[in-house]
Amino acid sequence: MTTIRCDIVSAEQELFSGSVQMVVVTGEMGELGIAPQHAPLITRIKPGYVRVMLEGGTQQEFYVSGGILEVQPQLVSVLADTAVRAADLDEAKAKLAKEEAERVLANRSEAMEIAEAQTKLAEAMAQLQALERLRKNLKH
Repeated sequence: MTTIRCDIVSAEQELFSGSVQMVVVTGEMGELGIAPQHAPLITRIKPGYVRVMLEGGTQQEFYVSGGILEVQPQLVSVLADTAVRAADLDEAKAKLAKEEAERVLANRSEAMEIAEAQTKLAEAMAQLQALERLRKNLKH
């Protein structure tokens, strides 16, 4: 078997469903490459990119804000809190969110606000990294 089915879904919509040669995602312990016949696995995923390699060598990239990765013998499921095609990310909005989170962290307000700001900062940084990866891939 040279492909495995992959579904990428969020609470709002299904973003991708199809046969792929490999799925790359950042789990709690680091980057994972899931290929056909991978061992079953369930792990949380960090905010960042998900890359799917399609038959024929083309790739698609997505940004996820976190969620769960489930690997079964015939299926890889990325169940994301929020998911967006990398090409659809808004760089200006991500930079604004990053700056706002950094401002809240610099002011050292309530503990709950700090935790929320840290989460927003991580998500904004992951979006900006996904955009940078997309730009690099387009140049090649």
